[in-house]
Amino acid sequence: MVNPPLTSDQSHDLRTTFRLTANLIATTWRGWLACVALLALASCGSNAAAPQSKFLLIDGSTTTLSALRGQVVLVNFWATSCTSCVAEMPELIETHQRYKDKGYETVAVAMSYDPATYVLNFANTRNLPFKVALDQNDTLAKAWGDVKLTPTTFIVNKRGEIVKSFVGPPNFESLHALIEDLLAQPA
Repeated sequence: MVNPPLTSDQSHDLRTTFRLTANLIATTWRGWLACVALLALASCGSNAAAPQSKFLLIDGSTTTLSALRGQVVLVNFWATSCTSCVAEMPELIETHQRYKDKGYETVAVAMSYDPATYVLNFANTRNLPFKVALDQNDTLAKAWGDVKLTPTTFIVNKRGEIVKSFVGPPNFESLHALIEDLLAQPA
């Protein structure tokens, strides 16, 4: 049975991608062996290491992902011109406020095509309570898998591993459950 493709508002992680790919490959007898290998890899439960990133924040300071190790980190690629990004900001703010004192951090990375003045104005007029970074040369978007679509969100565990990614706004109820689970895990 072949699963339908993911819609833009559905999230997927590495295991889901492997399973969907395996289901597609399994439709041919030649893909059977590849299917078995993909399913074995998906069941091993390993997460990809997040790229070691240096974030230039709108206040002129910098931070790195390694400096945030030991915390659960949400990295959100967004743009002021993206209506979905703007629409999800209140929920990102609420999520940040809910978990910030429990070992959680948010880094909102503005895409390189977004003028810094627009980003600064947006962050200031909406009182964004989390770190807002500028991707001046597209280096962050490239490092995080060549992000082109916004919003794109990554959840990084305390060990610096990407455990989930979303293209489009996430389901915030599921996101909160994941964050709570990750916060309960040791570093």
